[in-house]
Amino acid sequence: MTDRVSWRVPLLAITIALTALAPQPARAEADPDAKAAQQTTAPQPPADVTAIDRPDDAGDGIIVKWTLSKDDVKEVAEGETRKVVRYEILRKVVKGAEGDERAEEEDKFTLAGEATFQKDSFVDPQCDRTKSYLYQVVAVEHADSKSTPAQTAAPITPILQYWDTRRTWFLVILVLICGAVILFIQLAKSGVKLKVRKIAGLEAVEEAVGRATEMGRSCLFIPGILDINDMQTVAGITVLSRVAALAAEYDAKLEVPTSRSLVMTVARETVQAAFLGAGRPDAYNEDNIYYLTDEQFGYVAGVTGTMVRDKPAACFYMGAFFAESLILAETGNSIGAIQIAGTAMPSQLPFFVAACDYTLIGEEFFAASAYLSGEAHQLASLKGQDVGKVIGGVLIVVGCLVASAASLLGGDDTLAHSIVSFLTDNVLGDKGFLP
Repeated sequence: MTDRVSWRVPLLAITIALTALAPQPARAEADPDAKAAQQTTAPQPPADVTAIDRPDDAGDGIIVKWTLSKDDVKEVAEGETRKVVRYEILRKVVKGAEGDERAEEEDKFTLAGEATFQKDSFVDPQCDRTKSYLYQVVAVEHADSKSTPAQTAAPITPILQYWDTRRTWFLVILVLICGAVILFIQLAKSGVKLKVRKIAGLEAVEEAVGRATEMGRSCLFIPGILDINDMQTVAGITVLSRVAALAAEYDAKLEVPTSRSLVMTVARETVQAAFLGAGRPDAYNEDNIYYLTDEQFGYVAGVTGTMVRDKPAACFYMGAFFAESLILAETGNSIGAIQIAGTAMPSQLPFFVAACDYTLIGEEFFAASAYLSGEAHQLASLKGQDVGKVIGGVLIVVGCLVASAASLLGGDDTLAHSIVSFLTDNVLGDKGFLP
């Protein structure tokens, strides 16, 4: 046992000596990312953080502003990494004035949003005007190292603005149009005769009903295929009142097939009132105003069948139409009827124009009520709307002229360019009344 120990001790000593004398392997390089992380230092914080209420809103926005971090440089040298890549905007709810219990105070700041480098403002659009807020801004380095937060000095509470100054020009134009309507109404009431352009299609209504009377044939009136809640159907019923009054006066038969039950009820009331006003209540027959079907082409088939069998001398198409417009107009044209159409459906107007004798286009159709009634307040409203159209036309013409001049002259400091900017940003935009 003693012999074994005696020879192992020298062997161990020799092994230790050889290990100490052997060349050591080179130490592995440190991980570049880890080395960069060790060398990363937090950027300097932003300064002068302020928060103000966002103007012209419903009390739901706050604007946060700050001075950029000194490490947030405008340009970075080639090969270098930008020190500040973004800013984090944090907020927390605080109690308002002393004794104000509207909002419970939050324990910590939460992220409200982010802004990129070289940006010194942020709009927080999700605020509550019953709460007050404190804000912090933190500069963030490319490796997510963050500066110490810079905080607003006092809480800010968003305020509801009752007047949006960005829409001042809209108010000016609205006042001009409404003022014109009121002015023309007063002129009409005082006896001044308002001149309204003649509409050929409405002037021809009496001629069409008279022709049907002379030929001993009926008049067919189609108030579109939409329900009574559509404005075009209402406008068509207005024209129906005039046609019914003439039919009662001339003792002509008036037939009104409808595709909606409510339209049938309204049409019956309208025609009955017209016959009563003309002193011919006995000539009114409610069976001539009837309901066919809600199905589009089933309704068209029923109407065209009536047209081919009865051959009405005058056909009126007043309301909203779709693919059936050409079918109706071509059928009426084939039986030799005088046809007057009116609709605000742009896609159907070409068919009516091609196949009908007279067509009320868009606003002419809606103006029929005022034109046929001759009432002062309705005619005055038309004249007031014309003022609005003149204003719109003037803006378009002036805008086109100055935009063309600015394009030809070039540069951003010309008078034409300034006018274009004013029209675009202030009159039509939301930058306020003046530049």
